[in-house]
Amino acid sequence: MSNYPLLNLFWTMLEFFLWILWFFLLFKILTDIFRNHDMGGWTKALWIIFVILLPFLGVLVYVIVNGRGMSQRDLKQAQQADDAFKQYVRDAAGTGGAGAAGGGHVDELAKLADLRSSGALTDEEYQKAKDKLLA
Repeated sequence: MSNYPLLNLFWTMLEFFLWILWFFLLFKILTDIFRNHDMGGWTKALWIIFVILLPFLGVLVYVIVNGRGMSQRDLKQAQQADDAFKQYVRDAAGTGGAGAAGGGHVDELAKLADLRSSGALTDEEYQKAKDKLLA
């Protein structure tokens, strides 16, 4: 039989979870301090010292003072990542903003297929043009 009651086990798990949550919040704030381009170097240094020397008070004050800015920077970073991903997909698919001049093979193949279906190209001419385009 154990001398560690079940309620103590739950309390220990809660404390462990809160410590993990605390470290997550602390690292989130430290990364936000470095990511904030509105602050100068000395301001960043003072915030870091404040957050490290008085962690609970420093984190609470930082969230109160810069909470709105933190969410705006997170949103801006997410939008930049989304835009970069979309641009990568456009470049990989060959349908970038430059169109056919930028190497839009998909657009050219669609035009060739339209010409073939309208009867302007024979199957042999279509195949030759397609092979030339993809080469």
